[in-house]
Amino acid sequence: MNSTSPSATLTPAVESDSRPTVLEILHSWVVTVDHKKLGLMYISYGLLFFVVAGLEACLMRFQLAFPNNTLVSPQVFNQLFTLHGTTMVFLVGMPILFGFANYLVPLMIGARDLAFPRLNAFGFWLSAFGGILLYFSLIGGMGMTGAGSAPDVGWFAYSPLTAKAFSRGHSTDYWTLGILVGGFGSIATAANLVTTILCMRCRGMTLGRMPLLVWLNLVMCGMVLMVISPLTAAQIMLLLDRFLGSHFFDTQAGGSAVLWQHFFWIFGHPEVYVLILPGFAFASEIIPVFSRKAIFGYPVMVGATVAIAFVSFGVWAHHMFTVGMTSVGNTFFAISTMLVGVPTGIKIFNWIGTMWGGKIRLATPMLFCIAFLFQFLIAGLTGIMLAIVPFDWQLSDSYFVVAHFHFVLVGGLLFTIFGAIYYWFPKATGRLMSEGLGKWHFWLFVIGFHITFDTMHIPGLLGMPRRIYTYDAGRGWDLWNLICTVGVVFQGAGVLCFVANVLRSLVKGTPAGNDPWDAWTLEWATTSPPPEYNFAEAPVVRSRRPLWDLKHPSDPDWHYE
Repeated sequence: MNSTSPSATLTPAVESDSRPTVLEILHSWVVTVDHKKLGLMYISYGLLFFVVAGLEACLMRFQLAFPNNTLVSPQVFNQLFTLHGTTMVFLVGMPILFGFANYLVPLMIGARDLAFPRLNAFGFWLSAFGGILLYFSLIGGMGMTGAGSAPDVGWFAYSPLTAKAFSRGHSTDYWTLGILVGGFGSIATAANLVTTILCMRCRGMTLGRMPLLVWLNLVMCGMVLMVISPLTAAQIMLLLDRFLGSHFFDTQAGGSAVLWQHFFWIFGHPEVYVLILPGFAFASEIIPVFSRKAIFGYPVMVGATVAIAFVSFGVWAHHMFTVGMTSVGNTFFAISTMLVGVPTGIKIFNWIGTMWGGKIRLATPMLFCIAFLFQFLIAGLTGIMLAIVPFDWQLSDSYFVVAHFHFVLVGGLLFTIFGAIYYWFPKATGRLMSEGLGKWHFWLFVIGFHITFDTMHIPGLLGMPRRIYTYDAGRGWDLWNLICTVGVVFQGAGVLCFVANVLRSLVKGTPAGNDPWDAWTLEWATTSPPPEYNFAEAPVVRSRRPLWDLKHPSDPDWHYE
């Protein structure tokens, strides 16, 4: 048809009239089963709660900045402590990592979607409802007719703090039900990802050709299926104690407080590796691309991942050296804790081996990954120190443990999450994030992180206990706590740069094209953002770097099995 015909001139008007309204767009996101939209909702949900958890941490640090401070009451401090830990583990770490897995795994294996799209949506909304239920305790913890109160039993909810006699009202019930519901959502998503990876890879993509991100997410999801079960069992037993008069954890009626610790840490310590393995996955994709080298020792990296998962199930009681276990039990868990450092050390060696001799480009994603390598090494060394039973007896429940834990989950996991956002943001939006704001974000955050958490080891060595509301002057902790709080200001400024970068880039970021990093995995072979169907034709893979093969068909160095 001639473009100047009357029919043609009417076409733009018809298209304009058919544009969806805001309500229709919102509805399309609420009812979607597209893995990419669900992945972005997971990530957005996690980032929203990251801001909430960060504000909670700021309030706690400001309370501890000076001795005998009265910024918040003891009750509010306990609530902040509980919500911050629970939010970071269950509402920030898990959703963001599942979000990246949702978005990237089908693209990386050449699939159209996850195996069970509706189950995927069900898993997300269960997880979201669990978080909303937890924070509903702020207004409904004492019942709809009374004043609300957040749970105040710590993110670990040790017995007997959770008993009816100690935890009045319903705030602990909201905590229990929120985690329980979110756990079912995690199981649904993990089962979906495992099925997708094992059954829906494109032609030619054998297990030995899968990207490391896919491999590590496969192992992570397998762990989720096993570690959520004991936590779920413990939550159900706690509900029975609180509502039906059972006595699983009631020491005054023949129950055992230590039993809760075993159930919780059988979940809790493998959960650390559930969180950190996807961080390893991000580093394993970003470091090779910005080093212009294939990953060093691919088969060893896969084997080390499986070894970490296997050993992590046998280290839970190193959190319990002070409860009075036998010398045999202490020895076993000390050895297993040290043993898990071996495959982790192999990974660090392989990442450094990948960078060695490479043409390193210090873009923002790479900066976050380099910082991760340094900080996770420190976290591993302090973890080995805490595996020594007499040393742990002295420092258990001190701020040394808090510093170690934050080196793992902030210095390790959060830095790789930031790197992953900068790396895959162009794929999801079609726009690059600002390198200038990105570097401001990196340097402010890394400086603030080290001011806070390097320093935090010292009051721990000087005997400052964790979960402390305030302290008297003259105990040697004053200056160190003030320095820790100053570091939080730098971290907050870094996060503000990140938020500004995201908002600015969404509106007027530089167009990215399909492959701005000259990468080699399949997600970069489609458009940015990808279409709903991902690939017009199912890809065929002949090596571990299919996109590089397509761009450099005459380069024999990149064709290997």
